[in-house]
Amino acid sequence: MSHTPDLKGSSFTLSVLHLSDNNVDKTIHFLQEKVEQAPAFFAHAPVVINISKVDGDIDFMRLKEGISQAGMIPVGITGCKDKRTQNLASDARFAVMSASKSPTQAPAKMAPTKIVRTPVRSGQQIYAKDSDLVVLNHVSEGAEVIADGSIHIHGTLRGRAIAGASGNTGAVIICNKLNAELMSIAGHYWLTEQFADEFWQQKVMFSLNDDSLKFELLTI
Repeated sequence: MSHTPDLKGSSFTLSVLHLSDNNVDKTIHFLQEKVEQAPAFFAHAPVVINISKVDGDIDFMRLKEGISQAGMIPVGITGCKDKRTQNLASDARFAVMSASKSPTQAPAKMAPTKIVRTPVRSGQQIYAKDSDLVVLNHVSEGAEVIADGSIHIHGTLRGRAIAGASGNTGAVIICNKLNAELMSIAGHYWLTEQFADEFWQQKVMFSLNDDSLKFELLTI
């Protein structure tokens, strides 16, 4: 058995902030609001900044400082259009990253489904590693359920549900009654205010299709 360090390639689900312009102060204010809305989800979360739609120079030093002050961890920049922009990002000690074009798939080996029979109470976090998660009860406000696969909640979802945590874009979230604070699939998320009224307090399925999140009413 080797006792020396080893360096291997791997993949992780990161939040990606897509900029539309070079107004750094507006971006920082946006991030501060997001962290305040869902601190358990966004606080200390690593973030990559996509600048592919930005025209003009960006104050990368100010951007990095602002992201840190908002409570998130700046990791890198993607979408650089030219070498000069790459150099400016590197000077601010951002990693310069390239987005992968290959689809993210579920783990080759999935563990047995994790089943939780009791209510998930405020402050609790349940994580189903490499498996689906079934909750045969309610998920309280302030609680968090996470799965690398899909999540099925047979009661009311009042807290946060995060499916496809390892990057499985085919994961779904199903709950008998939608009252959630936040729902996420493979790093894509919606907060309460993004839920259409027609789905509120209904039995729904939440899924991701072509990088777009959607709800479906379930009548069965």
